[in-house]
Amino acid sequence: MEFFRIRRDIPFMRHALIFNAISFLTFAAAVFFLVTRGLHFSIEFTGGSLIEVQYAQSANLVKAREAVESLGFGEVQVQNFGTSRDVLIRLPLRGSMKQGEVVAKVFDALCQAEGGQVATQDAEKGPAQVCQAGSARPVTLQRSEFVGPQVGDELARDGALALAVTVIGIMIYLAIRFEWKFAVAGIIANLHDVIIILGFFAFFQWEFSLSVLAAVLAVLGYSVNESVVIFDRIREAFRKHRRMTTREVIDHAITSTMSRTIITHGSTEAMVLAMLIFGGPTLHYFALALTIGILFGIYSSVFVAAAIAMWLGVKREDLVKNTKKDIDPNDPNAGAVV
Repeated sequence: MEFFRIRRDIPFMRHALIFNAISFLTFAAAVFFLVTRGLHFSIEFTGGSLIEVQYAQSANLVKAREAVESLGFGEVQVQNFGTSRDVLIRLPLRGSMKQGEVVAKVFDALCQAEGGQVATQDAEKGPAQVCQAGSARPVTLQRSEFVGPQVGDELARDGALALAVTVIGIMIYLAIRFEWKFAVAGIIANLHDVIIILGFFAFFQWEFSLSVLAAVLAVLGYSVNESVVIFDRIREAFRKHRRMTTREVIDHAITSTMSRTIITHGSTEAMVLAMLIFGGPTLHYFALALTIGILFGIYSSVFVAAAIAMWLGVKREDLVKNTKKDIDPNDPNAGAVV
């Protein structure tokens, strides 16, 4: 399916050096911000408390956030979770303070903000779960969880391991399906996308959570898919057009995939933007990471992966064996030994 077809190949590789220089500067800036500012990890990695409460009516997040911040627990997060009545509160570690004490203080502050009073309960059974205001119950404690620092360290290690295994798997796949030069070019382009996403999160100090890590891994697979499409078209062009130089073959391959790229990435980006705009705080950073990754994934597949493969000296002999079915009938040199 094509919306349009470009009759004349666009000379992308004529400007490959400029595009690679831009990529290098962007990559270097991302690394700089990662080193100097670091990532703002969520409590899944650093440890802390998760508290979920449910309001009788739609929750006033501003009032709830002010009530929790008045306790002086440091940087807290208050956001809707599921419906407008459900609120999820994230708190950092509070030294020697016990989990039950933290939850009790937070729930009491939320209850008082709604004009209610916490129902008494045996301390051994945990914090009270009911806020009473006359005959009404404006706030109810649904659940509370504690994430220790050791669990956070383990998640960080597992996340890094998942990223490394994904990268190695992609390299092996590209080397087997195409050629080692494409494997090197593809993985450099994919890491380019990942580092730039992390650079954005480091520069703006956006929260890096498990959902963002999932988005980064998704971008790796999504970006390599685009690279594979272009690599496959390059191999096909080498087979069909023997008189073309490597640069011309790459330009032809990229130009011939532009309609497909616009359809595929345009549809995906529309869905991701819908999550970013309407998904609420729960999906915000996940969708934001995907948005950045998709945009840079298109760029890296065309101007990074293909260009690096060209610089590494990929040629027809690397991808196509000299068989009769590979010979272009319009080529005056048909049948010549390569």
